[in-house]
Amino acid sequence: MSSAGDAEAEAEAEPLGGASPAGRVLGRALDKVIKHSSWRKHSALVAASKSALDLLSSAPDDSAVEASVSPIPGVAAPAADAAIRALLIALDPASPKVAEPALECVASLLSLRLLLGEIAAADSSPVSKLFAAVLSCGGLGDEAIELAALRVLVAFARCSVVSVSGECLGQMVKACYNLYLGSSNGGNQLCAKLALAQVLAIVFARVEADAMDVRVRTVSAADMMDLSDRSLNDSSVVQAAHAFINEAMEGSDVPEEVPPLDVPAEADGSGEDEGMSRIREDGLTLFKNLCKLSMKFATPDNPDDPVLLRGKVLSLELLRMAVDNAGLFWKTNEMYLEAIKKHLFLSLLKNSALSAMNVFQLLCSIFIGLLSRFRSGLKEEIGIFFPMLILRVLENVLQPSFLQKMTVLNFLEKICKEPQVIIDIFVNYDCDVDAPNIFERIVNGLVKTALGVPAGSTTTLTVAQDQTFRIESVKCLAIIIKSMCSWMDQQLRIGEFSPISPETPGSMDNHNNHNGDNSGIDYDMPSDSSSSDISDSSSLEQRRAYKIELQKGIALFNRKPSKGIDFLVRSKKIGRSPEDVASFLKNTAGLNATMIGDYLGEREDFPLKVMHAYVDALNFEGMDFGEAIRFFLQGFRLPGEAQKIDRIMEKFAERYCKCNPNDFTSADTAYILAYSVILLNTDAHSAMVKDKMSKADFMRNNRGIDNGKDVPEAYLSALYDQIVNNEIKMSADSSTAQIKQPNSISKLLGLDNIINFVNWRQAEDKALGANDLLIKHIQEKFKAKCRKSESVFYFVSDATILRFMMEACWAPMMAAFSVTLDQSDDKASTSQCLKGLRFSVHITSVMCMQTQRDAFLTSIAKFTSLHSAADMKQKNVDAMKAIISIAIEDGNYLQEAWEHVLTCLSRFEHLHLLGEGVPTDASFLTVPSVESEERNQKSSSGLSSKRTNAFQNPAVMAAVRGGSYDSTLSKTSGSSLVTPEQISNFISNINLLDQIGIVELNHIFTHSQRLNSNAIVAFVKALCKVSMTELQSPTDPRIFCLTKIVEVAHYNVNRIRLVWSRIWKVLSDFFVSVGLLENLSVAVFVMDSLRQLAMKFLERVELANYNFQNEFLRPFVIVMQKSNAPEVRELIVRCVSQMVLSRVNNIKSGWKGVFMVFTYAAADDTKRIVLLAFETMEKIVRDYFPYITETENTTFADCVNCLIAFTSSQYNSDASLNAIAFLRFCAVKLADEGSGCQEKCADEPRNSVMSDGNATVNKEDYISFWISLLAGLAKLTSDSRSTIRKSAVGVLFDILKDHGQLFSQSFWTSIFESIVYPLFSSERSSSNDQTSTSDSPEDEFSNLETQTLAMKYLVGLFIIFFEVMRPELARVASIVTYFVRSPYKHSASIGVSALMRLIEGVGSELSKEEWKEILLHFKESVAHTFIVFSKIVKMMQDIEIPDRFDSYSEADQYSDHETYGNEEEEANMETASYAIVKLKNHMALLLLVVQGIIKIYEEHRKYLSVDHIIILLEMISAIATHASEVTSESSLMMKFHKACSLLEVSEPAIVHFENESYQSYLKLLQALFHDYPSMSEEMDIESRILRVCEKILRIYLQCARHEPSDGGVQFCDPFCRCYSNNLEESTGYNYSLTSLICLVHNPGAQVPYNQLRYEGKGDRFCPHSFQEI
Repeated sequence: MSSAGDAEAEAEAEPLGGASPAGRVLGRALDKVIKHSSWRKHSALVAASKSALDLLSSAPDDSAVEASVSPIPGVAAPAADAAIRALLIALDPASPKVAEPALECVASLLSLRLLLGEIAAADSSPVSKLFAAVLSCGGLGDEAIELAALRVLVAFARCSVVSVSGECLGQMVKACYNLYLGSSNGGNQLCAKLALAQVLAIVFARVEADAMDVRVRTVSAADMMDLSDRSLNDSSVVQAAHAFINEAMEGSDVPEEVPPLDVPAEADGSGEDEGMSRIREDGLTLFKNLCKLSMKFATPDNPDDPVLLRGKVLSLELLRMAVDNAGLFWKTNEMYLEAIKKHLFLSLLKNSALSAMNVFQLLCSIFIGLLSRFRSGLKEEIGIFFPMLILRVLENVLQPSFLQKMTVLNFLEKICKEPQVIIDIFVNYDCDVDAPNIFERIVNGLVKTALGVPAGSTTTLTVAQDQTFRIESVKCLAIIIKSMCSWMDQQLRIGEFSPISPETPGSMDNHNNHNGDNSGIDYDMPSDSSSSDISDSSSLEQRRAYKIELQKGIALFNRKPSKGIDFLVRSKKIGRSPEDVASFLKNTAGLNATMIGDYLGEREDFPLKVMHAYVDALNFEGMDFGEAIRFFLQGFRLPGEAQKIDRIMEKFAERYCKCNPNDFTSADTAYILAYSVILLNTDAHSAMVKDKMSKADFMRNNRGIDNGKDVPEAYLSALYDQIVNNEIKMSADSSTAQIKQPNSISKLLGLDNIINFVNWRQAEDKALGANDLLIKHIQEKFKAKCRKSESVFYFVSDATILRFMMEACWAPMMAAFSVTLDQSDDKASTSQCLKGLRFSVHITSVMCMQTQRDAFLTSIAKFTSLHSAADMKQKNVDAMKAIISIAIEDGNYLQEAWEHVLTCLSRFEHLHLLGEGVPTDASFLTVPSVESEERNQKSSSGLSSKRTNAFQNPAVMAAVRGGSYDSTLSKTSGSSLVTPEQISNFISNINLLDQIGIVELNHIFTHSQRLNSNAIVAFVKALCKVSMTELQSPTDPRIFCLTKIVEVAHYNVNRIRLVWSRIWKVLSDFFVSVGLLENLSVAVFVMDSLRQLAMKFLERVELANYNFQNEFLRPFVIVMQKSNAPEVRELIVRCVSQMVLSRVNNIKSGWKGVFMVFTYAAADDTKRIVLLAFETMEKIVRDYFPYITETENTTFADCVNCLIAFTSSQYNSDASLNAIAFLRFCAVKLADEGSGCQEKCADEPRNSVMSDGNATVNKEDYISFWISLLAGLAKLTSDSRSTIRKSAVGVLFDILKDHGQLFSQSFWTSIFESIVYPLFSSERSSSNDQTSTSDSPEDEFSNLETQTLAMKYLVGLFIIFFEVMRPELARVASIVTYFVRSPYKHSASIGVSALMRLIEGVGSELSKEEWKEILLHFKESVAHTFIVFSKIVKMMQDIEIPDRFDSYSEADQYSDHETYGNEEEEANMETASYAIVKLKNHMALLLLVVQGIIKIYEEHRKYLSVDHIIILLEMISAIATHASEVTSESSLMMKFHKACSLLEVSEPAIVHFENESYQSYLKLLQALFHDYPSMSEEMDIESRILRVCEKILRIYLQCARHEPSDGGVQFCDPFCRCYSNNLEESTGYNYSLTSLICLVHNPGAQVPYNQLRYEGKGDRFCPHSFQEI
């Protein structure tokens, strides 16, 4: 019928089916059924359809009540039943034409939720019948009906108001499954697969939510991609299938948006006790059925059944989808977890033996999904299957299946992109003693693959395949290390790195999760750190260390069993008892079974006990003999030595009989039978044995072994059959592959044997099949693992775990990256290698793994090939980019490794300049020494261009030749010539470096200010080290790093003081080292660079009491002190002068450095340096003096010391004197600034003084200024030059005199103690020890001269400031009187004069005590001078004066003997001459003292007390007595008389000395007697006069020869004549004596005082006059 007719009919009639939505759907569908039906064939269908239409059309409007129990909402129950009945007839398999409208109707009803009911097995409801009818339509074979049925099944599954459960759900899945396998149309097959996947997605989504109404993502063809389906090659088929599933899901193909899960109470894992909902039970059943479907295998009759394989693949794809979309409920529900463990893993185990590639891919995919999402609950299972599925293929290097290994590598890449998975694998397996080292084996397997097939090995791989493996392996390794970086940055919250170009292979990508979904999230992951499963790094470290040590012991055991056991016992890994060792041998994986057997067979005591304990631990109860011996030999391999076997079998027999006492009469029977069984097993299953043992032979061999009786034949026969049919395979037979020694690559990488949990290995790439024995073996391992531990899955958040991971993998990774980078030029490979090295540097740097960090960074640096530019390639440029990336992004963690980075930057810059033809630094920094070479070049060729000439310089030649990475000097051997081809290659290679601009290079240095405090110090240290290497090159010195040091210092000068101090300490030492280099140009350059930095630094204002500026200028000081180059020293002086003149306002502590530089300049041996420095000092003192005094007090002292240093100038005496004058000028400046230190307001309250803290501090500072100034001048008083000494003394005391009014009494005291008194310390010491001979008489005299001058100034100063300096009177008097003791007449005379001046100046103000103190010092000094005469006597004691004395000119007239005598006489005469002079000076000094005493009395008698006069009388009396003693030395006088006559000099006036002494004494006594009669009585002057008169008269009479000879001294000629001639000299004081005696006896007589003073030399007294008196 035409569509036009239908339209007319619909337009004319009422709406079919009524007004309800369901009625309209049913009406249109039934109408189509009627139209498509054949009236004869489908008469019943037509009738039922019309009846249903009538009921639908005639249904009343108020049929809602009846519709409440109707399966179709809005339709009355009878009408609904009629409609469903019609649809059931239409869905009859015999009527495929009319089935399509009916299926469309059902699909519409379900999509509109217009069909209600529950579909279950054995249910006769209309909806259940309808569901069954739809299932039956799927097998009609019609393509359109198949698609329609699939659409309806999806609608049944999707409809939330129709529940399909139990067997019906399984039938639905089975129908789709069968359609996929049985449909002849490829498009329908794909649609069936998508429909099945959609149904499962809906079911498992409902399981997760435990609700019917859920939102489900529409599956796509990509989700179910199977390369084995040929239909997928047709894009139209894929598009049609995609449209089909979208239509079935009503266009809900949108990204998965999982709504908030409203999980019921039973969904949190506790539902196991309360029971699960029907939805979840159905999901669990469906999951188990899928696992069962995946475990269907072909029968032996039809091993290549393609349908079975396609079904297996489909079931595995559905399982993969279920695992990938599983949510939280799957992980938390024990029943689902148990289903995964028992069913899914069993499926993986059984299917692992298949060789089909798509099956293997699906197995790996499922396993990766389980690992990614369920690893916390499947720890043991993953530990078993990971080595079996993944590592087994990965570690097969020589003969792998290309597709299998590529699959493994691809899935490993997915795993490695999930950082948490990598961390969890290491924590829970590599750190678990009972688990395999999965992470380590992954890395090692990838490394072995990346290194390729070892040379000389046989392999099935082509070169292209091997290269592909290597690229993928390196990529996986790079991803592993990148994931570790990402996890570390997340845990440590390391921020995003500085941006760098994305194409840079070394730059670090975003370290966030690489996948958009949460595929790496384990749903059991704890959300906070309080979870009990979280383990800290310390416990993991202990576990890891324990495991490593245990593996070390196992490896040692597998080589030397006894040593291995000893090691393990010593390290406390096993106990010391035999039972503990036996348990270790029985239960520890990885032990070599052969070695176990050897150890158990040892005859030593301890191994024997271990063997007994091992056997006793086995239970053979209930086992027959063959089964027992098979069980016994599973744990080890019998040794080859007969004695060892004998001991083992003997113990076995004993143990078997003990467990089975009724089997044999004695253990001997079991022992013999055991041997027989072993022999039989070897005979029956060894290919070497040709003639096999028959059963009769076996029985015959065992006759009479049971105590003479035979073992029953049936028993032996059964035992024989058991052994022959089933070989006893010892443990070592199946693990031979494991005990092979590591290959050369493993040895190279230092890898250890890894413990394997799976003893089954694949000999080739073909899957051999997982037989029942293998499955049973692995299941036993599961059980054993469950019994052994609680299987706790650990989580860590401490980034320290990465240290252990890197320790396990860094060496093999570096080997893989380095070897690949060295051998391959492939862009992909080298890029991945550089990324891996880059990320490795990041981890090891942050984790402070110095050795590993340096190893990785050095590897990258070597691959830059900057040390050998002629061999440079693109990968080397990429390595340089990686270096730059590391410097910018990881600078805070590089520490000492900065040296490698900066070395590369230095070499890069060098090559860059060579490439541009720029002259090298060496041309400016070295003395031209190649003029001859240049001449030869000019004469040889004149056609070379400028650029060609530039490339012919020695630096370019050296760069072309190249060198090693560690070489600091390029090869410059003249023997290795450079060809034009090499030059051309060099130029082209340098052009590659243009990819990296200098801007990027400078970026590192400009960003140094972003480094943290420790990093910037390490950066500067490394930069200085590299710079030193550059500068110390004898042939090619460079200044690249030196200029960068200046830049870096500029960039970081604003850092906090503490950090800058650390930086500058490094830079300071560097500048000193470079400044002292022999290369003058370099030293000058670095000093100028230092000047620039100093100018920049001095722009900053320094607060008081800091020392940063001084530290900054320290390099100038040290270089100035130690440099041998006058150019450098002159430059330093000029630099410092410039800094002072331009930055004087900001200089604080820097003054110390400035003055130290000028101090060293003052002592320089170059005149212009001295004058230049003094010129600057002059300007500083004249113009900037306030800046000096406003800083710390030591600054002024440094200034003074500097000026003092200039006084020592050997080039300009004027400069020396000017320096002293400037010291006077400094004093004037100090005084002008109000720096007086008088104690103000002594009466002020103490609180007011304390409140002005600043004033107090300033006063103390200024005191120190004066002290420094005066101490400096005092220091100059000991200069070797007389002019300087005298000038210094004059200036010192002039300053004190001019500014002394500013000083307080306490300050004066300080000045005297520290400045003045030390000036006279040497004089005192020499005076105290006059007997010692001076080593340098000239120095002694010069010092005495200076001290004498100082003493004169001191007396004048003391007189001026007597009131303030009065407390120092005693010490001043002591100093002055000490000069009286001087051995030099001039100094002693000045001392007497100074004392007189002192007394004259202050005598009127002295107290009695002060007078007494002065006079006592005077008396003591005078008495000390008497020692001089004693020395003269001692000196002349052995001297003989000759009768005649010849001059030296006559010495040649005598013989040798006579000459010797003349020399002795000459020496005697010289001594006599010296003694005469000394005696004359001595007498003159004492006479001067006598005059002083008389003067003191005459001028100050009114201030003198009795005590004072007595001291004066004692002094003059002592002098007179001493004069008599001198006169009494007749022998000495005779020698002097004789010597004087020979020398023709005047004789000492000893008589005059005596006469003057006594005359003065008498005058003083006479004056006292006359002036102070009362005082005279008190002092007993009369008695003194009489005693003196008596003594004088006796001397006189003795001279006149009237003294009796007894007891007197008899004078003889010629000395007697001397006295006689001098009698006239006594006339004067004889007259005075007569007058004095008369006065004494007649006190009333008036004798004028002037008569007492008169000396009548003209009067002559006769001897009888005295007699008359």
